[in-house]
Amino acid sequence: MARARSDSPLLFEMVEKPDFSIETKAMADGLWPVAGMDEAGRGPLAGPVVAAAVVLNPANIPEGLDDSKRLTHLQREALFLKILGSALSVSMASISAEGIDNSNILKASLEAMRRAAAGLSLQPKLALADGRDIPPGLACEGRALIKGDQRSQSIAAASIVAKVMRDRMMCGCGGHHEHYGFEVHMGYATVRHRTAIEAHGPVARLHRASFAPFRLGGAEIAEEEESFAGLE
Repeated sequence: MARARSDSPLLFEMVEKPDFSIETKAMADGLWPVAGMDEAGRGPLAGPVVAAAVVLNPANIPEGLDDSKRLTHLQREALFLKILGSALSVSMASISAEGIDNSNILKASLEAMRRAAAGLSLQPKLALADGRDIPPGLACEGRALIKGDQRSQSIAAASIVAKVMRDRMMCGCGGHHEHYGFEVHMGYATVRHRTAIEAHGPVARLHRASFAPFRLGGAEIAEEEESFAGLE
């Protein structure tokens, strides 16, 4: 007789933590170095999408690596420095808002990851990408891992690097465009951000013209004299 399934909630939520088992298996199969890749900034209305690729040192993996979204700002900043100080190779790349508008956010995210992997000083034999898609054009074997930043420490490290770097970029934009509060919401569609857009209009080459509300509301993008080449 089949056992009845309980509808009672679990007393404790099981939180999966990333480890190095996928990388260890790859090493045993002769696929080393292994790079983890992830991006930050797919959802915001403004700013670049930033990707990172990280080859961790198996003998010196920082404690506390996790999906960047499950860490506090202070935890991310501390781990960012530990990753830079211990990893065998770290690389970052970004695609600007204009580049996103010229393709789409998925293609831009994958291209940013490809560029980050290509920029590593240590050529990987395997690149692990967070998500469902493998970036086209990788110079090595690629594997996509759903919830990879919660499964692989290499991807978790890349997620932290990408998030910290993008946040720093957006804080810089906040100092340059004080009406918008980029340093607070990082370009996401908060009430404060939408209110600022309604009051001051979107910023050329910083707001993503292909995203709602711009493509739906028909808001005119204010011309700016400044170049945002630093976000490219």
